[in-house]
Amino acid sequence: MSDHPAETRTSAHSQHAGHPDNTGHDSHTRHPAQERHCDVAVIGGSAAGLAAALQISRQRRSVVVVDDGTPRNAPAAHMHGYLGHEGVAPDELRETGRAEVRAYGGEVLSGRVVGVHRLDDGRFRLDLTGGHALTARRVLAATGLFDELPALDGVAEGWGRGVIHCPFCHGFEVRDRRLVQIVTHALGLHPTPLFRHLTDRLTVVLHDPAGLDEEAVAALAASGVAVEHGEVGRVRTGPEGEVSGVELGDGRVLDADAVVVGPRFRARVDMLAGTGLTATPHPTGAGDVLTVDQRGETAVPGIYAAGNVTDPSLQVLPSAAQGSQVGAMIAFSLAEEDLHDAVRRSGEEADWDHRYGGPDRAWSGNPNGTLVHEVASLPPGRALDVGTGEGADALWLAERGWKVTATDISGNALARVRAEADRRGLAVDLLRSDANDPVPFGAEAFDLVSLQYGSFKRTPDQRGLRSLLAAVAPGGTFLVVHHDLTPLRDPVDVATQTRMYDPEAFVGVDEVAAALTADPDTWEVEIQETRPRPPGAASTHHVDDVVLRATRRAR
Repeated sequence: MSDHPAETRTSAHSQHAGHPDNTGHDSHTRHPAQERHCDVAVIGGSAAGLAAALQISRQRRSVVVVDDGTPRNAPAAHMHGYLGHEGVAPDELRETGRAEVRAYGGEVLSGRVVGVHRLDDGRFRLDLTGGHALTARRVLAATGLFDELPALDGVAEGWGRGVIHCPFCHGFEVRDRRLVQIVTHALGLHPTPLFRHLTDRLTVVLHDPAGLDEEAVAALAASGVAVEHGEVGRVRTGPEGEVSGVELGDGRVLDADAVVVGPRFRARVDMLAGTGLTATPHPTGAGDVLTVDQRGETAVPGIYAAGNVTDPSLQVLPSAAQGSQVGAMIAFSLAEEDLHDAVRRSGEEADWDHRYGGPDRAWSGNPNGTLVHEVASLPPGRALDVGTGEGADALWLAERGWKVTATDISGNALARVRAEADRRGLAVDLLRSDANDPVPFGAEAFDLVSLQYGSFKRTPDQRGLRSLLAAVAPGGTFLVVHHDLTPLRDPVDVATQTRMYDPEAFVGVDEVAAALTADPDTWEVEIQETRPRPPGAASTHHVDDVVLRATRRAR
């Protein structure tokens, strides 16, 4: 299936090229810049972005989430108020969300978007770290906010732990304890009545009283809240780093178990500047946000936004809800556009047609060395080359007397196979299909099914995997060769590199092996091992292959 020994190629449905040699597992290694295409690019992989990606991927749209791992709630150990997930760590929710998105073939890339620009055809180009790019029909900004903390010693160090701001996120945990609230701007008194209800040991320090509602201050004092007028020196901590008090400018210390501050906020929208989008002042005057309409669309058609970037008051649950709603609106916009154009577009197909749309050959034209080694001794029969790419494996099999059917999602790839087959005078049946189509390989069963350096998008019902296994005739051979993806588990420095493929969104060789071993009455697994790549591979990114060979038992 690959066109060069151990060289990366397309997937079973021409989706995933086995992670081309630019995935950036080592931030010190520079790989060729790559451009991918998708229906929707989501910037930001927290609650809003992942909820939107889940909605969109369930509509059979190709979705790529780019996440730089800097969520607003990163300092917090737990999140609260999320029905069904109360007290869960933010990282745990994100990992669960990623798994759900990937279950429908959505990809979540570690990386960073550094710029977005509208193309002449109405699509958008997203520039990524590492020189890579995404081209998308729609963009969702779920980038969140930067919290601008007061410039007071000890505030940043305790942020999200002993230094808090939201009575809904942290209030119950500090109930009945000694709280000192530091007011640094006119909106600072907004949550104070809630904190007063949570504890009767609340002290409010008016560090910067400019613009405060004096009647509100008087009401607090009249209700029994201690109000201090004066500047704060620093937040003091105990031997274990816990908050112990607030030191005032005059040297006095107010004992405290937790400190409340109200940050200002800034929308993370710098990457959108190339589209003309900028943040607008929030009505409170405490920061800025990205303005959207009721559908979640910005002033630039095709660019949407959800989550804290549009509303700083949203906790995780409403952020996810808004992301889900905006994701649905994006799905509607794509469907209406396709209806108007009387087409049913496939983002996966567009991605691979782009890859094979250039003038140059993508691969070497040589068959995969492992295929040659494993198949050379088999008697010719009916062969299925799944995700054929430029067809080197299919042509090699045809030259040796096999009756070959070659499939790929890319019409451009199949055109190359047809041209080369005609040049050599070989007969190869070509089938444009996705492994997740209802009947992707036709009704015929094959003596050899070959899946080389590829995988196909996940679905919860495992439709693609079931179709692949069903294509093997009784007594037939099933051969899978895949890159050893262990290096892709290493972290990537998103400031310098973006990992351009997400292996977890695709059915991998381990999942295929599990399906075979779970049915020993049907399958005999003959080989399952990791080997060095066959000699002659041009790349240096992948060093080992995983080889899986099985036979379907005769009835």
